[in-house]
Amino acid sequence: MEKHKCGWCVGDPLYESYHDKEWGVPVKDDHQLFEFLILETFQAGLSWITILRKRENFRKAFDFFDYKKIANYDDKKIAELLNNTGIIRNRLKVNATISNAKAFMEVQKEFGSFSKYIWDFIDDKPIKNNFKNYKDAPANTPLSDKISKDLKKRGFKFVGSTVIYAHMQATGMVNDHEVSCFRYNEV
Repeated sequence: MEKHKCGWCVGDPLYESYHDKEWGVPVKDDHQLFEFLILETFQAGLSWITILRKRENFRKAFDFFDYKKIANYDDKKIAELLNNTGIIRNRLKVNATISNAKAFMEVQKEFGSFSKYIWDFIDDKPIKNNFKNYKDAPANTPLSDKISKDLKKRGFKFVGSTVIYAHMQATGMVNDHEVSCFRYNEV
């Protein structure tokens, strides 16, 4: 018998694999948190499956999300990225990635890690929601509003409340798996 999965992923093997292995799993590693933050910023206005299909291209193009390298990207590297057909070629989002890398390292300096900073918003305990249907999950919440506002104050770009809520879902800060999904109690 096949296990029940959240409705948003069913039918696409890449989506299902991401759902089954990554989505909603608590992430405390700064490198992974940065990768998800950047992928979410590129996703703004697009579908997540579009980003997933280009994820490996993003990893290669952005030095495997090494934020220390990204913070030092120059005009030549920006031009290279804007000519890379394997990623989303949006100048504002590329520039935001560079400024976000710098802001990310400032947060690390202040809090010891980005993980400590972001997880302190929920006292290091994932929020477990109880949605029967994935369509009932919100696009943002007062908490994602608060985090978004704080990140913007710290110089982050493309971190609106909806992007931040998606980041919270992806990195397990909130568990928005459907209650009947086999992953609901696993993450």
